[in-house]
Formats: sequence, C-alpha cells, structure tokens
Amino acid sequence: MFGLQQQDQSSVTYASPSHLSNGSIQQGSPISAAATEDGISPDVLSLMSLSLCLEKILVDNKFDYTDAEFEVDGTIVGVHRCILASRTDFFHDLFSSAAATLSWSKEEGEGKGKGKEKEKEKEKPRYSLRKIIPRGYVGLEAFNYILRYLYTGKLNPPDPSVSRCVDLGCPHDVCRPTICFHIELMYASYSFKLDNLVLLLQCHLANFIEKAYVEDIYPILLVAFHCNLIDLLYQCMDLVARSDVDDNSIQKEFPMEISEKIKCLRLQSHQPLTVTTLQLQQGRIYKALDSDDVELVKMLLNESTITLDDVNALHYASAYCDPKVVTEVLELGVVDVNLKNSRGYTPLHIASMRRDPGVIMSLLRKSASSSESTNDGRTSLDICRRLIRQKDYNARMEQGKESNKDQICINLLEEAAKKYIPTSIATREESVSSSSPATINDLQAKLLYLENRVALAKLFYPTQAKLAMQIAETEFKHTVDLNETPEMRKKRLDLRKIKALSKTVELGKKYFPHCSEVLNRFMEDDIIDTNSFINDDDTLGEQSIKRKRYHEIKEDVLKAFSKDKKHNRRTK
Repeated sequence: MFGLQQQDQSSVTYASPSHLSNGSIQQGSPISAAATEDGISPDVLSLMSLSLCLEKILVDNKFDYTDAEFEVDGTIVGVHRCILASRTDFFHDLFSSAAATLSWSKEEGEGKGKGKEKEKEKEKPRYSLRKIIPRGYVGLEAFNYILRYLYTGKLNPPDPSVSRCVDLGCPHDVCRPTICFHIELMYASYSFKLDNLVLLLQCHLANFIEKAYVEDIYPILLVAFHCNLIDLLYQCMDLVARSDVDDNSIQKEFPMEISEKIKCLRLQSHQPLTVTTLQLQQGRIYKALDSDDVELVKMLLNESTITLDDVNALHYASAYCDPKVVTEVLELGVVDVNLKNSRGYTPLHIASMRRDPGVIMSLLRKSASSSESTNDGRTSLDICRRLIRQKDYNARMEQGKESNKDQICINLLEEAAKKYIPTSIATREESVSSSSPATINDLQAKLLYLENRVALAKLFYPTQAKLAMQIAETEFKHTVDLNETPEMRKKRLDLRKIKALSKTVELGKKYFPHCSEVLNRFMEDDIIDTNSFINDDDTLGEQSIKRKRYHEIKEDVLKAFSKDKKHNRRTK
C-alpha cells in the first residue's frame, strides 16, 4: 500500500532491511561489510541506523523520555518536542507558542511560592488532537502512524486490523476501513503541513474513487473539500453528479457549497431538473421527518393521495432520522418494509450503511428481510461487514460497559440471517391484557420479576438493554381516561409497565440470545459461581474482581427483592 519511497521536507524515506532491524550497526562489522557489498553506502547505513534508533524511543517504554503529550480518543500519547519541531514547521509553531504562554504564566505567578513553580516545570504540556484538527477525525492508530513516519522517515504498511474490513471475501483494496484510514492520514498530514505525504495520499485516494461504491466516495469528497485538494475534489464531484444518487441525499451528505456545485454539474450534463408535484410532497414529508414530527407526516398524507412508499419515506428515515422516528413510522403500518428504491436499496440496506443498531433492530422487528440483495448482489450483512474495521468487530465485549455498536449491528443481521425464532416468553413474562382477571399480587410478582430482569440487563449489557427498551416504549404510548378512579389508573399503569417490560425482555431474547441466556441463569438462580463470566485469558486479578462483583450484584438484587416483598406485604 505504501511501497513508494518519499522525500519529506527534512529527510528521505529509506526501506529498512531485515538484517538491520536491531538498530545497531557498527562500522567494520560483518553486517556493515555485507551491506556495503550489496551496494548500500555507509552514509545510507548510518541513516538507517538513526531511523531505527528513533523508532525505538517512540515505541519502547524503556525509553520514555517524552516532554509533551497529545490526547487522542481518550488516550495519552507522549512525544518529543525537539524531534517533531525539527520535522515540520507546524509543530515548531505549536510548541513555541505554548512555551511563550507557559513563560508568561510563570512570570505572572512569581512570588506565589517556588514550590508551585517547580511543580509546573515538571508538568508536560498536553494538547488535544481534536482541537488541533477540528474539521476532520484522526484516530489513535492514524496519529501513531504519522508519528512513526515523522520519527523514522519511513512509511510501513498499516496494521490490517484498522485498515481492513470484516468481510473475509473482500480484497481490502477499496473497502471503507481502507479508505477511512487513508482519509485520517490525509487530515493529519494536511494539518501538520507534510506536503509530500499529502501528495502521496492524494494519489491513493484518486485511485480509490475509480473502483469504490459511490457511497464510499462521500468521505473522500469531504476530505478533499476540507484540505483544498482541488483536483481530487472535482473528480469526486463529477462522479457523484453522474451517479444515480438523488438530490435529497446529496443535500444531506454534503455542505451547501458542494451540493450546489453538483447540481450545476448535473445541469451541464443535461440531466432533468424539473420539480414535480410528487417531489414537492416528498420535500414536505422529509422536512416533517427531519423535525421528528410523525403527526405532521400523517396530516400531510391525509391531505394528498400519495403514500409514504411513493416518496421512499422509510428509506429517508432509515438514513437520516432518529431511531425513534423510524420506529414511529413503522408503527403507522402503511409502509412496505422491503420496498426497493430506484437504486435497488431496501430500508434495511440503508440502515446497514448507517450502522445504527436501533434502526436495524426496528426494521428487523417489522419483518425486514435480511436476505434481500442489492442490484449488485450485496445483502445487508455484506454491506455492514465491508464498513466495519476488524479491530472494532473483534473488540472484546465486557459486561457492564457500553458495547461496540458495530458489533451489535453485525450480530443483529447475523441472527436475522439464521432466521432465528424466539422461544416463547416464560409464564412470568407473558403479556398481561387489561381484561385478564389478574390479582394485585400476580401483577406485583410479575412486575418485580420483569423490573429486576431489565435492571440486570441494563447493568450487564447497557447498550443492548437501551435498544430493546427504546423500541418497547415506543409501542406503548400514554393514554388518558378522565373517568378512571385512582385504583383503576394504578392498575392500568402497572399493566402498561408490565407490557413494556415484557416486550423489552422479548426483544432481548430475540435479538440478543447470548446475553439473555446469561440473564436467564441469573433470574433462575442457576449460577452458583462466576465461571460463566470468567474468560480463559483473564488474569488472576481480573478473575478475583469479577467474582467479587458478581457476589455484590447478586446480593444487591436479593436485598432489593426482599425489601419489595416486605413493602408489598405492608401495603396489602
């Protein structure tokens, strides 16, 4: 990928022969003599050795002599200001301005105690990468890659886990992770004023757009716009203008300046730009969806003869609206969940491109088909897999912490592909109709069980629980009956809560079966130890913490359950 040698403003990039990997080359040594026989001059050998030594102080913790820090995605990265300042004017200006500010603050603080001044001197200046590069995102891996280039002058192949997708059948030449990693490098190179590296990356991005899907060109167009890459920008705009992407999508995806230029390019190519009555109605419905106003959507439908399917409203909502709006549109019951638009995409295809588990889950719950293919033969699962990095998909899911949404998206689509049929909810979890002759004790017992189960789900699997709860709550809206007595109202609210919690549990069992199995064992008291939570690669310390946490949680649940039972007895 980066096989080209590149000359930077202050150094030359050299390949690193394997026999020089120890970073130590002595003049007159057999290695030096062999390298000289191979035609490598002593000067080049010295530069190679220097490059390897500089790489060592960057990656080896034993050589932690850093004097400044960068915060990247919550991780602190130490750097050596003298090296970075000598490599590019950007860092020289950054560090010199910070030094001047620090010197001024020291003068202001004179007379307030020498002890505090010494503490300040020991502190390393810290910089936020997000503030330095405000327009584009640069992740930890891309930043470390650029640092290694600045330290060593070499461009090595990037880590496959951050530049390749999950799809095993993908050649990884133009999949989204590959493109996005190059885009992150471009934002960093442009911001740090590494002109030659910008030119090299621009060539790679130009090669990508000839083979990439039009949706994958969007981020390339944006980085070209933000980094003033004029040639690349016009190549991207021309491809988008000649594509079958509709004008509404172009307006949503790009800044107004770009979308207007694409419209002009379409006008020059004699593409029809007439606005029909259907398009006017479509625009009104889309604006209502953007405002999260489904009631207004219903009013617009009542005032005209068009349907939501006529304007691909579910496709639009799946791409750009809040997941709650998608659920509400589906609850109207007037949309074809498997309808293909003019580009051959179903709403589930579009939701897979968006990678929002809430939208995907809402569509699957309404029988969206995961087996439907696009015009070029891709399923929703194929689309999703080619958008997600290997590192993100293979990240370890820890109980009690927010789960990776990319993982959840793939897991949802994989479960749907298996045509998973959920088992019936246990007797305690069955839906309770308001007309059933349930006693107060029955309702309270069911309510306690469901509340405890959902509380455990929120504790162990917060992301999954949140998704299930959002969809379940959307189905059960508040209703008001002015003729209700307080007792009738309390019973109705309890019934409504039981239905919502039961639906949450049902959705959890259907779409997150593995998580639900763990909760089943907790609720049935089948777990007598923490073996189910301990992994083979856990350290002894981690195992001890998990066992302790398990017993704490179980004890808290039992205490809460006992308190609720005592409270209910007193209120009989």
